[in-house]
Amino acid sequence: MKILVTGAAGFIGMHTAARLLQAGHEVVGLDNLNDYYDVTLKQARLQRLAHERFRFERLELADAAAVAALFARERFARVVHLAAQAGVRYSLQDPHAYVRSNVEGTLNILEGCRHQGVEHLVYASTSSVYGANTNMPFSVHKGADHPLSLYAASKRATELMAHSYAALFALPSTGLRFFTVYGPWGRPDMALFMFTRNILEGRPIDVFNHGHHRRDFTYVDDIAEGVVRTCALAPKPDAHWDSNAPDPASSSAPYRLYNIGNHQPVPLLRYIEVIEECLGRKAQMNLLPLQPGDVPETFADIDDLVRDVGYRPATPIEVGVRRFVDWFCEYYGYQR
Repeated sequence: MKILVTGAAGFIGMHTAARLLQAGHEVVGLDNLNDYYDVTLKQARLQRLAHERFRFERLELADAAAVAALFARERFARVVHLAAQAGVRYSLQDPHAYVRSNVEGTLNILEGCRHQGVEHLVYASTSSVYGANTNMPFSVHKGADHPLSLYAASKRATELMAHSYAALFALPSTGLRFFTVYGPWGRPDMALFMFTRNILEGRPIDVFNHGHHRRDFTYVDDIAEGVVRTCALAPKPDAHWDSNAPDPASSSAPYRLYNIGNHQPVPLLRYIEVIEECLGRKAQMNLLPLQPGDVPETFADIDDLVRDVGYRPATPIEVGVRRFVDWFCEYYGYQR
């Protein structure tokens, strides 16, 4: 079938588009190729997607007319919406970018799906929506209404917007809350990227919360596999949904939320230790306080994903980090 993948030049978008192509689908990749980070890295990702069943559209999601024209012309069967302005820290510097990309952009995707009869919209959310919640593991059946950054708030807004379209227009929508994704072809603003580069160059790394973070690190191939499997499973209204005791994860509309995480929180210091082992070098660490908008721990409850989708992410950090380090050294020409 023909599937639109937004954010196709991005980290998760490239891996997901590649996985869909492997499954035999026709993929239209959309991205604006903005300069939030190195555009040449985005272009290199797109080169990896070169295929007779892949076409690329450079387009701004906030351009409502252009998005509507794309949907009318292509008549997508399904949409995988991964494009977003990412990053917790950057949302403190340029909050407007998050409203334009994440809120306005998602609205235009929803409108395209609505008017062109898309069978299923799958969209990326984030573990950041859990915010001030400390009840572990994070469950889609619990509230997520206390975000600690505008990035998290904008992604939570997309979940609510998708529900409204599912309820109003019977648009099957599935939101996927990703947990600390890492792996080859990652973003330069991600911790693994910065840690690896600084250790190789003999520079100190900034370790926040004095190294006491715990993260449910999830390998990017596991994320992409979860997205592709979920895409094939359009939700239906939950016959058991009770408006007197509403479950946030489902609805009387065709709507679902799932966590995609490794379900194995790892101390940040162990994560750094694995990087050191892969590089054969020790890190110099600046131990710093918790950053504004950050949370000390993440831990995904994936029971619903396992039950409904039949999938469980399982790549250990010892394997995933080594694959990243191998890619990083080859791509940037570092010697270990």
